[in-house]
This record gives sequence, structure tokens and C-alpha cells, in this order.
Amino acid sequence: MTSERKPASTPQLLSVSDDVEALIEATTPEQIERIVSAWTKRADEEATALLAPVRALIERGGTVSEALAAMHAILLEQSVEMQRLTIRDAIVSSIASSLKGLRGLLILVTNPVDVMTQIATEASGLPPARVTGTGTMLDTARLRQVLGRELEIEPRSIHAQVIGEHGDSEVVLWSGARIGGIPLRRWTGWRPEREQAVAGEVRRAAYEIIQRKGATNHAIGLVAAALLRWSLRGERRVLTVTRVQEGALGLDDVALSLPCIVGASGAVDVLEPEMDQVEREALMQSADVLRRARASV
Repeated sequence: MTSERKPASTPQLLSVSDDVEALIEATTPEQIERIVSAWTKRADEEATALLAPVRALIERGGTVSEALAAMHAILLEQSVEMQRLTIRDAIVSSIASSLKGLRGLLILVTNPVDVMTQIATEASGLPPARVTGTGTMLDTARLRQVLGRELEIEPRSIHAQVIGEHGDSEVVLWSGARIGGIPLRRWTGWRPEREQAVAGEVRRAAYEIIQRKGATNHAIGLVAAALLRWSLRGERRVLTVTRVQEGALGLDDVALSLPCIVGASGAVDVLEPEMDQVEREALMQSADVLRRARASV
């Protein structure tokens, strides 16, 4: 395992889609100043404080590259213009290819998050550990919430994870689910025949929210904020984020979610959770689904 220190200075963050693209394309100090001024005008006090050093750097004559290099994290969100996959591919590739000098983290919150994370990794040339997506963090949180509801247990006391694709081929690790060190399948009151229904409820949750209100922005917003907060503070939490895999569980050259220790250096340590044969085969099928999706764009 690697050790890391928290950022020595106040973490700098850009929450971006059109914003970063505009900054990259800006060619004069006046254009850059207008962009940064617009950020600070609409930002809350905390965001204004985070952006202050960037403004100071630009005012001293610093370049766009220097400003990007000063960032500890850049959050790439889905904008209205990124609804079609081909458009998302083009925009993510364009932005990521301009971030080769980024010294911090590139975090994606745009669907399909696994494919977009792989595209961003390839286009930016950044180490896979520093290009991550929210992955199945939200699915994992929903799983624990549903289990907590059914068992009348605080969800934070339940250790259960969703891995693989953030989508229809995602895999619930039922064999490794624990409550107080006791396997879920041995927990009094739990019926293993409920597994399929619960997994379906977790998987369908986003679709049902979209049908009711048109988007899932509140839930994913909370997840993204938590990921940024824990990363920038160097808290080294175990999270099911997506990143391009480099050998874990025999997986290579595909972005999907596995438990990772996430800190200020990104998702450096990928963990290999125990799973039964059915779950392992389902994970490999999920990887194949994602490889085909990447090949299609």
C-alpha cells in the first residue's frame, strides 16, 4: 500500500463542463479574467476562496497551463449539450486531451461514466489512478440503504458493494456482504431469495427517478461532492469508483468499478474483493459489455 500526504496548500478545484473548455480555449488574459470573474461571482464563499489563488496566478501573468497545473482536481460534469453519446465522446476527448499538464485529479460525473472515464484516460495521457469516475458509488449507497430498510439496520453499519458497470450489468457482491462481521446470508431475518429483487431495485432506482423528475442530479451531486471532499483531504477511503484497470482480478484496458483506496493521489490502490464463481463470471460479463461499449464510440 502507498502512503500519501494531504495537499499542503488549500485544494484548488474546478467544477467544469463548459467552464474548463472555455478556459482552455481562452487566448488572452482578458478572456481568462472574464471567465474566472464569472466563476467567483456565482460561487459561494468556499468556492470563491478556492479560486482565489488561481485568479492571483493569472493576474501575475501565469499561463492557462500553469493554472491547470495548480488544480488539485477537475470535476467534469454532464451538461445539457452532452446528452448524445457521440457528442459526449467528442467533448470529453477534447477537454481531456487539453489536460495533459494536469497535476491533480480528473473526476468524471457524466454517463456512461465507465466509458467516459476510459476515453478521458486515453485522451489525457494521465495515469489511470488520477482519472476516476463516480462509478458504482451511488449504487453501493443505494444497496446499503435498501438493505438497511429491510433489516432495520443503519445503512452505514452494512458492508456491501456493487462493482462492475454503473448500469445494467452491475454486480452485487452478495457473498461478501457483512453486518458486524457476520455474512449477510447468515443474518437472522435475511432471505437469500430476496437478493434478485433487491439488486433489481438498486439497478432501477436511477431510471425511476428520471421518469419522475427528469434527472438524478441531487443524489449524484452528493456522491460527487463526497468523492471530491475525501480525495482532496487525502482520507484514503475505500470507494467503488471507476478507473481503467491494470491487472486487478485479471482485468486490463477497461474502466469499471472495483473497491479502491482513494486519496489525494487518486484511486491508486485497487482492491480485489472475495467473490463466488457466479459473481466473478458476472463481473467478467460486465467488463465485456463495457469493452463493446467503448469500441462503439
